[in-house]
Amino acid sequence: PAEKGPSIAEVIAATPADTAASAGPPQIQSRTIMLSSGTTGRPKGARRPPRPGLWPLASMTSRIPLRARHTMIIEAPLFHTWGYAALQMAWALRAPAVLHRRFDPAQTLRAIASHRETTVFAVPVMLQRILELPPETRAAHDASALRIMAVSGAALPGDLATRFMDEFGDRLYNVYGSTEASWVSIATPRDLRTDPRTAGRPPRNTSLAILDTAGRRVGRSTIGQIFAANELPFEGYTGGEPMEVRDGMLATGDLGHIDHRGLLFVDGRADGLVVSGGENVVPRDVEDALLRIPEIGEAAVVGVPDDEWGQRLAAYIVLRPGAHLDADTVRDYVHEQVARYAAPRDVRFIPELPRNATGKVVYRWLTAHPAESPEGRVDWPPLGAGKAG
Repeated sequence: PAEKGPSIAEVIAATPADTAASAGPPQIQSRTIMLSSGTTGRPKGARRPPRPGLWPLASMTSRIPLRARHTMIIEAPLFHTWGYAALQMAWALRAPAVLHRRFDPAQTLRAIASHRETTVFAVPVMLQRILELPPETRAAHDASALRIMAVSGAALPGDLATRFMDEFGDRLYNVYGSTEASWVSIATPRDLRTDPRTAGRPPRNTSLAILDTAGRRVGRSTIGQIFAANELPFEGYTGGEPMEVRDGMLATGDLGHIDHRGLLFVDGRADGLVVSGGENVVPRDVEDALLRIPEIGEAAVVGVPDDEWGQRLAAYIVLRPGAHLDADTVRDYVHEQVARYAAPRDVRFIPELPRNATGKVVYRWLTAHPAESPEGRVDWPPLGAGKAG
């Protein structure tokens, strides 16, 4: 194994106490660089502008009723854009911040119960883990102090938003954005009650457009590329990779549509669209259909090469504890829910979905030829860094 470097404590201990004072302030303006998650491709470094001021906070609070001095429990990793933003908002609002070394759903509930007014910043998979706790464990903790549960970093799967609000009240806010574009839209509890899959509406001073490949705006309920602009502009990639900009708005890399109510829906990554037999298939629609099967706890759908159709859909399924299901039953059910060409031909049952440290499903790992048992079950290598927290 590779030799480990010094710990943070060792670096601090080895640094003379007067070094910072004698060096004086830095001569150049600092920059924050965030790494994109790289769930479908290679991670890239994104440069963030210095000293953004309080305007970004004003935009966030135009849709999320954050309050000064309310305790903020930040479960989203601080190296992730959402966790880092939460910490900055806590500083600006003079709010006590509660941090845990690793995410544990029961620990989160204990933290909520131990404070008077709490806001929790998390990623969607953490909500799933809280709801998976035994009912007696959830009931043992008083969650009445929870004022806001703000999530970001991945799409809310299936009816997760509805199930969470039924359990903990209408306190859920879903923030859609990206490392490059920052925030794009925010769904309030009212929006999520209207449709639990929505990404909501743009907050204050945020522009949003759905464009076709020629850069033209598309009509309502028509899928296109999501472009957005706000008060925290992206300054470019550290590696010099190109970025797509139209009318001052940056491409998020996602496909989406705006419905007749003005609500945004994210349909998936632009590079994750599957073309099977000449038909465009949005994997998220198939994932939502799979999640309506009671025995299925989690599902991910990707396109894999096919000699006849160009691509075909492969579904990776995690069953709920104690549940049993076979591939033919899954195919028959999905056939009734989606178009014939959108039904997955490959159905694989796996013990867990591969996730990165921010809780996002890493779709490129799904197609990395994992070992498959004779029973059709797929076993991933240990994913120590792949669990949220």
